[in-house]
Amino acid sequence: MSWRQKAALFLVSQGITLFGSTLVQMAIVWYVALNTSSGVWVSAFTICAYLPQFLISFLGGALADRYSRKKLIIGADAVIAAATLGLFFAVPYLSNNNTLLGTILAVSVIRSLGAGIQTPAVNATIPDLVPADSYMRFNGLNATMQSIVQFAAPVVAGIVLSFSALRWIFLIDIATAALGIGLLACVIIPKRAPSAETPSLFKDMLGGLKYSFSDKFLRQLLITFGLFIFLCVPAGFLATLFVSRVFGDTYWYLTAVEVVGFLGMAIGGLIMTAWGGFKNRVTTLFLGITLFGLLAVGMGAIPNFIVYLVLMFLYGIALTMVQTATTTLIQERSASDKQGSVFGVMGAMYSGFLPVGMLVFGPLADVIKMQYVMIGSGVLLIVLAISTLAVKGFRAMPAPAQSPAVDTKSETTAETEIVE
Repeated sequence: MSWRQKAALFLVSQGITLFGSTLVQMAIVWYVALNTSSGVWVSAFTICAYLPQFLISFLGGALADRYSRKKLIIGADAVIAAATLGLFFAVPYLSNNNTLLGTILAVSVIRSLGAGIQTPAVNATIPDLVPADSYMRFNGLNATMQSIVQFAAPVVAGIVLSFSALRWIFLIDIATAALGIGLLACVIIPKRAPSAETPSLFKDMLGGLKYSFSDKFLRQLLITFGLFIFLCVPAGFLATLFVSRVFGDTYWYLTAVEVVGFLGMAIGGLIMTAWGGFKNRVTTLFLGITLFGLLAVGMGAIPNFIVYLVLMFLYGIALTMVQTATTTLIQERSASDKQGSVFGVMGAMYSGFLPVGMLVFGPLADVIKMQYVMIGSGVLLIVLAISTLAVKGFRAMPAPAQSPAVDTKSETTAETEIVE
């Protein structure tokens, strides 16, 4: 099996499990919102979707550097599926609504913890399968797949919930997890060289954090990514609130925004796959953040809904550029035995800065017109891009770190590989 076939199979396996997870997450949020109309419950489920993942991402990164990444991915998927299966059988016996919501909340915590273990391992596995000169293209393809999944999951969730109960969505998630695990089991991944030292897991975690922030380039990259996630909340994650207040709360408007945004991200992934970005990955990152900032300013200033949709489409492309460039830079810059830890920190940046941004910009939007909030965040994003590029040593593209050699010539490399 060639590296392209293995990488594609790995991508498909993760896409299938991501679809099931996204489907359940959407269904749970809708169920809670429709059955409680309670801000407290919705906030509780939002916190449980991000906080456990944030807390365990550092440990997940250390595990990905210490143990078999393939086994970690499969193990996390299996635990999530087992918890969901238990919930499927328990639902008929939970007649009290608060008890049912509490049980679903507990399972949401388990699912979030599993994602915190799985995500760093997935990102760190890509360099084990793909040659260094194809990182950006493969990450672009991965971004396209994720966008398609995020677009399709709400549609399927809506259809299933229209004709059946919430618990049957859990069964779909279990089925997708089983299929994804089965496909991943067929992917042969080269075994990484064992570390000369075997410190405790806690020391591994601290060592990964120290490595991530002691390296000047990685430190600047991770801080930039975290600030980007924080500042993109008004234009991205509060888009539904913005549209309902500025243009009207019709379902057509809200649906159009979601569709156009995901379409932009999918097209952006295809563009990155075909183009591969600038040779200097930092230039790609700078361009993506700058475009995102300019688009946020435009979306806040333009009163025409059609023009807003066009800008939202371009915003999706810019968002994919930033995420793809960041992932590729980490893969190219960090050492192979530390990539899991660095991706763990990256995951913590996302799951940490996003809810903080919601806590800051959400209430702020109730005091200041949302147009001004969006324009202000766009200006700050442009300042972030310029200030990041101005950091001494960050502009120069660092030499890629050593990564496992990937056989790009032979179509059948299984004989020379050790299965993890």
